[in-house]
Amino acid sequence: MFFDPTLYRGRPAEARIPKEERCYDLLDRLGIEYYRVDHEHADTIEACREVESLLGCRICKNLFLTNRQQTDFYLLLMPGDKPFKTKLLSRQIGSARLSFASPEHMQKYLDITPGSVSVLGLMNDREKAVKLLVDRDLLQEESFGCHPCINSSSLRFSTADLFARLLPALEHEPGFVDFPWTIED
Repeated sequence: MFFDPTLYRGRPAEARIPKEERCYDLLDRLGIEYYRVDHEHADTIEACREVESLLGCRICKNLFLTNRQQTDFYLLLMPGDKPFKTKLLSRQIGSARLSFASPEHMQKYLDITPGSVSVLGLMNDREKAVKLLVDRDLLQEESFGCHPCINSSSLRFSTADLFARLLPALEHEPGFVDFPWTIED
C-alpha cells in the first residue's frame, strides 16, 4: 500500500476532488483542528490499520444501511474493531431487516462511493433522509478518525468537536446504540 508517512495538519496544499475539498472547507469554516494522512485507497477497516498508527487514533467503522423497503437510511458509526450484527441494530432502532444500502443510494444521499463512507458525507444529505446512529463507545474516544469522503486520505479530529461542532452544523442529531465487544452466534 502506498503510504505517505507524514502526518499533516489541515488541508492539503494541492487541489483535490470537489467532495474532498468541501470536507476541508467545512472543517475550516467550523474552526475544527484536524490532521491528515494520505495513502492508497483504504476501503476496509483492515486496510486502515497502518494509517491508524500514524494518525494516532482508530478509524471509525461507517456503515450505510437501509430497511428492506429502502425507505429508511441509516449511517452507523462504531469502533472499527467491534463486531456488527444487523439483528442487534434492528432490535435497538425498531426496524425490521436492515441491510447494506446500494452504491446508488450512497451516491444519491451522501455523494460517496463504497469504501469511502464517512460522517462528513452527511453534509451532502440536504433532504435529511439519513438517520445518524452512533455506538456509545465512540463517546469514550478522545479522537475521531474518518475519511474526507474519499478513501485515499484519513483525518483525525477531536470527538468533542464531532459532537459539539460538526454534527450540529450538519443538522443531524445522533441516535445512540450499544453493541457488545463480543457477539455469540
